[in-house]
Amino acid sequence: MGLRSSRIHFVDVRDDPRNPTIAKVIEPEVYKARSGYSRPHTAHCGPEGIYVTNLGSAEGGRGAGRDRPAGPRHLRGQGTWEKDRGEQYLAYDFWWHLNHDRMITSEWGTPRQVENGVLPEDLLAGRYGNKVHVFDLVRRTHLQTLELGPQYQMALELRPAHDPDQQYGFVGVVLSLEDLSGSIWCWQRDGRDGEFTITKVFDIPAEPVADEDVDRLPELLRPFKAVPPLITDIDLSVDDRFLYVSCFGTGQSIQLDVTDPLHPRQVGEIRLGGIMTRASHPAAPDLPLAGAPQMVEISRDGRRVYWTNSLYGAWDDQFYPDGVGAWMAKADIDPGTGRMTLDERFFPHGDDFRGNRVHQTHLEGGDASSDSYCFS
Repeated sequence: MGLRSSRIHFVDVRDDPRNPTIAKVIEPEVYKARSGYSRPHTAHCGPEGIYVTNLGSAEGGRGAGRDRPAGPRHLRGQGTWEKDRGEQYLAYDFWWHLNHDRMITSEWGTPRQVENGVLPEDLLAGRYGNKVHVFDLVRRTHLQTLELGPQYQMALELRPAHDPDQQYGFVGVVLSLEDLSGSIWCWQRDGRDGEFTITKVFDIPAEPVADEDVDRLPELLRPFKAVPPLITDIDLSVDDRFLYVSCFGTGQSIQLDVTDPLHPRQVGEIRLGGIMTRASHPAAPDLPLAGAPQMVEISRDGRRVYWTNSLYGAWDDQFYPDGVGAWMAKADIDPGTGRMTLDERFFPHGDDFRGNRVHQTHLEGGDASSDSYCFS
């Protein structure tokens, strides 16, 4: 997905995974004309094919169109996916409860608010996304808006329960304007046919910085004298037992037991990188790490968890102005106790190559956020 270019590449990895080839390219002019959107971000395989969510409208060149409504679309369809978008304006992630014909969507920001880094004036004014939306997946109509409150900025990653009979899931919120904390929220449906509600179920506080160390903070954070956790990704194990939370600011990767979805318990934590801590990996103890656990992926059996360390170039450079390099880490999960242990041998790392950084990984044969294989 070309977030800036609006170009989509299809890469063939079936025959020779070590030497992938480009099988097809959808050019931006074609994509915009067919979809009504630009800035594709996330793709999922779902009912009747591939769906893509978008941050911008088709008119989103360098004019006012950059701030027009965005949302998901069916890749083989013509025009926008929604027949009635209701109150949905900003877009980011989308997932669904297939057995119940419900799509859930979240909000980040417009291309103007994303492409060149976070805009402090928009953030402090509460202009980034703070809602979760419910759509009828069959009729493609907006049903509900779940309000988080204006202080909660950037409701990003959605992770619904894998159990096809359940109608709940989790969303990570990057920042609270009240105290710079991050938070996890749980949406759930009242019965099989009732309304959806959303509840904040876990907070991760910001970490204060001593006066003598404030100059080490990136310019954006110096007035606050603190490091926000910056929850940029979450992932839910296939058995719906553990939720893993990545904190791009503090360098934490937190493991939550979410067996009771409304009352998560923290059961594990690993620190790598971080704006102030620069925590090293045991494989290279003398190497301070920039960046932090960012995108997180879990094997289908729940025994392996992987993290990559780059968010998005313009945002990386704001929070880590000296660069993030490129690295990846892995933890092993004990299948009995659920204990999380960092793999001290697994640490591919190096300098970023011409600005190409490590953003996300997916696993051969599927993983916890590979598309909708859990339904009946």
